[in-house]
Amino acid sequence: MYSLIRKLLFQLDAERAHHLSLSAMRWAGQTPIMRTMLQKWYAVQHPCLETNASGLHFANPVGLAAGYDKNGIAAQGLAALGFGHVEIGTLTRLPQIGNPKPRLYRVIKSNAIINSLGFPNEGVEAFLARAKSQESRIQTQPSTLNPQRFVQGINIGKGKDTPIERAAEDYVALLRQVAPYANYVTVNISSPNTLGLRQLQAREMIEGLLKAVMAERQTLAVTSGQRPVPILVKIAPDLTSDELDDVLAAIMTAEADGVIATNTTIGRLDIPKSFVALKGGLSGRPLRYLSTEMIRLIYKRTNGQLPIIGVGGIDNADAAIEKIRAGASLVQVYTGMVFTGPSLAKQINRGLIHECKQLGLKNVVELRGRD
Repeated sequence: MYSLIRKLLFQLDAERAHHLSLSAMRWAGQTPIMRTMLQKWYAVQHPCLETNASGLHFANPVGLAAGYDKNGIAAQGLAALGFGHVEIGTLTRLPQIGNPKPRLYRVIKSNAIINSLGFPNEGVEAFLARAKSQESRIQTQPSTLNPQRFVQGINIGKGKDTPIERAAEDYVALLRQVAPYANYVTVNISSPNTLGLRQLQAREMIEGLLKAVMAERQTLAVTSGQRPVPILVKIAPDLTSDELDDVLAAIMTAEADGVIATNTTIGRLDIPKSFVALKGGLSGRPLRYLSTEMIRLIYKRTNGQLPIIGVGGIDNADAAIEKIRAGASLVQVYTGMVFTGPSLAKQINRGLIHECKQLGLKNVVELRGRD
């Protein structure tokens, strides 16, 4: 079925096709009978899949990465595809249109995408208005609008026009606004499509940034009387060994709750020459082994103490298992779903169950770091 749908979608501009698929998932999430049907088709439940990481419980370790649902309009529908968590965003303080179009390219021969989007989103206030409206409707109509239970992450980023020296102000303000609606918050400092953003990974920048974010996190916890929201940091796959050490030292010192490895790469690995000159970050199959090696390094250098969400080139169960065996607690997909279809989470979860049975393991957690 998806092979036919993919042919039709791939006839369209990549960004237009994405918006159409997102609209469909938004409708599905708002339609109880459709949401239930999707869950029956795609959700896989098994005790060996249940995972704890960063202080949270996940029904399964497969999540949808940030970037697919930038404004948080379709999270319920997307979760019904069998994901244990959905990460929305990247959200910025103000609305922004992103970089000039065209800015999204399919590299079909490589099962890859190059994007130079630049955090296009409606801004955090639009997200908050939707979230509050939904919250109100759920309270008045709980039987029909009770949302599917899943872990929701919110990815936040520096605005395009915010000077790098004032980046912490954006992240602190965003954390304050989104924390009530997030099971965890991701500090995105690694997109290659916002000028200067990756400079925040330098030790002299990231230490101050995380100190401010973690202080605000603690203030929010005291004020609300709730447990502190977990903070994760999303990093680039292009860091040198020394740069990675600096980032990890800052994350561990700040006592952040995990790392997402990795964002897209500025490298041009295993793609046709006609795409090499395009600006933007490369995701998909060519990123698979680069991100896995980054996970392996993080796991070793932190002695397995830092929870890792593995992202990059996951388009089948073997790729997900590889990430977990390298040290990831959870995995996320995005580009893989574009090429493989909505059954990807189901395929991966079934593959994880099979792997556990083959090795005589009670839980997928026992796979972590075996390589």
